[in-house]
Amino acid sequence: MQSTTFTYKSPDGPEIFVYKWTPEARVKPKAVVQIAHGAAEHAQRYERFGHYLADAGYVSYASDHRGHGKTASVLGKAGIAGPDAWNGILRDMRQLNEIIRKENPGLPVFFFGHSMGSLIAQQYIQSWGGELKGAILSGTFGSWGGDPAAIVVMGEQAAQAMGDDAPSPIFAGMFENFNKPFEPGKTGLEWLSRDEVEVQKYVDDPWCGFPFSNRLVIDMFKGALDIWAPENEKRIPKDLPLLVASGELDPAGANTASVNLLVERYRSYGMQDITVKFYPGAHHEILNETNRDEVQRDILIWMEATLAK
Repeated sequence: MQSTTFTYKSPDGPEIFVYKWTPEARVKPKAVVQIAHGAAEHAQRYERFGHYLADAGYVSYASDHRGHGKTASVLGKAGIAGPDAWNGILRDMRQLNEIIRKENPGLPVFFFGHSMGSLIAQQYIQSWGGELKGAILSGTFGSWGGDPAAIVVMGEQAAQAMGDDAPSPIFAGMFENFNKPFEPGKTGLEWLSRDEVEVQKYVDDPWCGFPFSNRLVIDMFKGALDIWAPENEKRIPKDLPLLVASGELDPAGANTASVNLLVERYRSYGMQDITVKFYPGAHHEILNETNRDEVQRDILIWMEATLAK
């Protein structure tokens, strides 16, 4: 297995940092997986998954989003992603996909998105799903706990009072609400995983758990309004294979209710090739859960079956 990194420059300025995991030289790759990480974390946290995929014959790429990880470059800029950040992240995903296709001509490409990354994936497949072999939504959701339009208004008010780059009280409140079902706990982040070691790694990582700026929260919720508009969801190719995988006790997915809502909408639009996996007792980060070996194996089995179609 080979592990490398590189950067590419987006047209509007940011330098995007990318991790790449490749099977050993003697192995001919089967396909490529493009990974979109979640909010307030970074792409290097998917290294174990990247190694697993490489051992199974898959090339994988994971980039740090704007305002995250080595794309942010300095910790003081974490959570600050500039103007029109959500659309910028989507354009970055598209640009990376073009790089992937140039580096791996002819290979099928899967798109994997976790949490906020799954929201990016939902939007990506609306425009470019026809170019993908399949998409995987991990820790996903089809609605917020509140009205996105109202939250945008609240975000604008906070930005006017505190500044665009100030930490968003809305974002902080989201994490607090997610953890309420698991209180009392040691870290306040028990909602992430049952594995205390993995949760502590998140706590100890300065590039995890940082606040989002007011502007990034506004852009993200505006993005959700566009993504979940029926006319946009209906643009997803009806024959696109989709794997939806979440923990049964994932508060981001409202303990499966919000996930099922998304799947029901997709099926009502004519999408039939949808596989849903709910893991009993599992929390939000299924790749860092106590049953992560099972999760990785299920993802691989699904991709192998999709490639065989």
